[in-house]
Amino acid sequence: MLFMVIERFKSRDAAVAAYRRLRDEGRFLPEGLSYVASWIEPNLARCFQVMECDDARLLQEWTLGWGDLMDFEFVPVVASKETRAVVESFL
Repeated sequence: MLFMVIERFKSRDAAVAAYRRLRDEGRFLPEGLSYVASWIEPNLARCFQVMECDDARLLQEWTLGWGDLMDFEFVPVVASKETRAVVESFL
């Protein structure tokens, strides 16, 4: 299952600290949770990240390593190609 993760940095300094931690220690991904892609707002306020896993508890575990720097919102999403297959019979 895919999740759009919206991360809100707790401060501008938190964005720099997050990149430092990422560089020095990695993503802290538990086995079974995969990073797909990410985008950062130009003002460094939010990160939009797509993650994939079959067990949402892995997202909870992952956030424990980053919660001091950011707040999280999780939105389950379906790829457009897969949605099109579902909708096709209604067209």
